[in-house]
Amino acid sequence: MSKMTERAKKYRLPNPTTLEDLECRWSKALTFGDKVIMAGYFYNGLNKPCYFGAAYEFLTDDTTCEGAIGLKAVSEVEFEDDGHAIAWAMNA
Repeated sequence: MSKMTERAKKYRLPNPTTLEDLECRWSKALTFGDKVIMAGYFYNGLNKPCYFGAAYEFLTDDTTCEGAIGLKAVSEVEFEDDGHAIAWAMNA
């Protein structure tokens, strides 16, 4: 199992999925150019970074909220806040 797959399993990230599904499960999911980026929260313990970033890519020409997307990248570290997680995902 790849490290990205292990992180996706840890954070319970669906793959494949849709933007609509991500928006229902996490509050920080948005389309950014030709990909979908998100920040999620995963409790790691008191006073420890708990936010992660993820980037998805469209699997078809359907770029609406119901179009299929596949996981492209998951951050290898957790971040202090959701803004840093989104910034990471923007560059993934």
